[in-house]
Amino acid sequence: MDNEVVIALVALAGTLFGSFGGIITSSKLTSFRLQSLEQKVDKHNSFAERIPLVEEKIKVLNHRVEDLERSCNSVNEH
Repeated sequence: MDNEVVIALVALAGTLFGSFGGIITSSKLTSFRLQSLEQKVDKHNSFAERIPLVEEKIKVLNHRVEDLERSCNSVNEH
């Protein structure tokens, strides 16, 4: 009877150790993946913040080109 109790306790300890080990490993992997996703989101957000600035610069450049084209056309007409 004593052998059966010892075997049951060893099996219980092995089961508990395996279960907690799996939970900890899974938690670490989930944490790593979340950190990776957060870094990607931060990169995306910084890019999204710069887009309006680029659009504004493009508008300014388009106006400058139009002004230059008008000035060239007026010189060519005279």
